[in-house]
Amino acid sequence: MTCEIRKWKLSDAKDLAAALSNKNVQDNLRDGLPYPYTDQDGRDFISAMNSASEDETFAFAIVAEGRVIGSIGAFRQGNIHRRTAELGYYIAEPYWGKGIMTEAVRQICEFIFERSDIIRIYAEPFARNTASCRVLEKAGFQCEGTLRCNAVKNNEVLDMKLYARLKTI
Repeated sequence: MTCEIRKWKLSDAKDLAAALSNKNVQDNLRDGLPYPYTDQDGRDFISAMNSASEDETFAFAIVAEGRVIGSIGAFRQGNIHRRTAELGYYIAEPYWGKGIMTEAVRQICEFIFERSDIIRIYAEPFARNTASCRVLEKAGFQCEGTLRCNAVKNNEVLDMKLYARLKTI
């Protein structure tokens, strides 16, 4: 199954809310997202992403089969890390395991490396999220190590993995 990444539209809010109103999806994300996730939450997020600096925030909807099925974004870091961006993503559960996220990660990396001065993109999935780790590996990221006891999610202390992909210079 193929996908494309594109800029967000306010009309995507309903599909976004459907993807994020799933505990299995949210269990693999950082805290701070409302649950259940409403259409208004989606509109607020889309408005924020569309008004953010295009040189600081690279935020896209993931589209497959003519509808939004997920989100992917990379966020420029500051100070001495100003040419580094942190990657985050999720996809609706019915689309897990179909290769879509790997393709979306490849697309955003190509976009960022071609259109910005970013030289390093990194991600920190929970170590137990082997599917997300595999996505990154298939998209050309290398595991740089395990961040032990690095997060608390649902009252559980978790390890995270650090993955990075570098721009070919």
